[in-house]
Amino acid sequence: MKRIYLTLLFLLAVAPIVKAQPTPTNPEAADLAEKFVSNYDSLLNSYVMSRYAATTSRHRGNINTDYAFDQIPDSVIAKRLRSLHTVIPMTYNKEVRSYIRMYLNRMKSRLDIMLTLSEFYYPIFEESLARYGVPEELKHLTIVESAMNPQATSRVGAAGLWQFMYTTGKNYGLEVNSIIDERRDTYKSSDAAAHYLHDLYGIFGDWQLAIAAYNCGPGNINKAISRSGGKHDFWQIYPYLPKETRGYIPAFIAATYIMNFYPEHGLHPKRVALPLRTDTIMVERNMLFCYLSKYVGVEMDELRTLNPQYRADLIPGEGGSYPLTLPTDKMDVLIAWADSIFLHSEDSLARRLTTVTSQGGSTTVDERDIPTKNSPKANKPTSATAYHKVRRGETLTSIAGKHGTTVQKLKKLNGLRSDVIREGQRLKVR
Repeated sequence: MKRIYLTLLFLLAVAPIVKAQPTPTNPEAADLAEKFVSNYDSLLNSYVMSRYAATTSRHRGNINTDYAFDQIPDSVIAKRLRSLHTVIPMTYNKEVRSYIRMYLNRMKSRLDIMLTLSEFYYPIFEESLARYGVPEELKHLTIVESAMNPQATSRVGAAGLWQFMYTTGKNYGLEVNSIIDERRDTYKSSDAAAHYLHDLYGIFGDWQLAIAAYNCGPGNINKAISRSGGKHDFWQIYPYLPKETRGYIPAFIAATYIMNFYPEHGLHPKRVALPLRTDTIMVERNMLFCYLSKYVGVEMDELRTLNPQYRADLIPGEGGSYPLTLPTDKMDVLIAWADSIFLHSEDSLARRLTTVTSQGGSTTVDERDIPTKNSPKANKPTSATAYHKVRRGETLTSIAGKHGTTVQKLKKLNGLRSDVIREGQRLKVR
């Protein structure tokens, strides 16, 4: 599947250096502001940022000050929220207002990235949410959870875009061990999050309570319901909830508001062009990043950034089918040398000549002959499956030509009865 890689959205590549902002007066909002800024700014340490870094601001136009926001009547904000076509009630009160103010403050210099990230993440989130019948607006939860940073890790160990804890992730089919952490896999974690939210709604029959339970667990929601005398409304059980959860619904409503009404507050960000186009291929044999790097010509840090779910520079393909994301222009090189990469990886692992380390370290291997321009190419692998994400204006004919196949083969691979395809559709091309 072809996509412009999300993580590298780390297009933060061109993110400005952000100065400290005033702390919100609301204590819960202050805690969330710190979490949001921490998750966002951690993106600045990515490989892509170090390679493409620039410190110039990309904003144009005037940005309203906090004072200007304070002059906007509550009735105006409430009316805007009511105008949104959402299943979940967009309640407006002083708590929500304080979070809107916080996000306006924090996003002044970060909205470019949030909007660019959303262009690529939101269609993925929407597909997963729709699959489980979960309201589309819940895609904005990732702003609250992780600032749309797949590398985000909380102080209590929650990880990824949707901030799954270890046990919850395992319960929803996410593989988490010393080699792989699928909580950081965009597609699998989004499916798991949608499934979990669907189940929580089944328990409480109320989306605001389901969202609150996503944050603190259904047990804490049941305790708050009991302490409130049996109330089943978020705002009625509000005083009995954990501190962080009290701010969770207001923060979600505020994030939804900002992503829809930022122009009304003088925010006019420029769109950011991603520096990297990528493809994804499924791997079904063990593959070490060190050999990928040497044969394909992609730096180790770039491999790690593009594939954040692999914790030990190893794709454990022997145990199943796992995705590998590479720059588009490197995919043909991978296909040509895949068998050699597999053989060297498996031989090193079998002979224990390779020291597999964590993401922060380097992988040490025994030296092998690395292919040169005039070396005979290895046979193409039979165990790799490649996908293509349909872009606007593409047809089966153009896609077939791009991947060296035929329309009939594409239709057979994907079970298509006609030539009709849609934007965003994932097609198997090999």
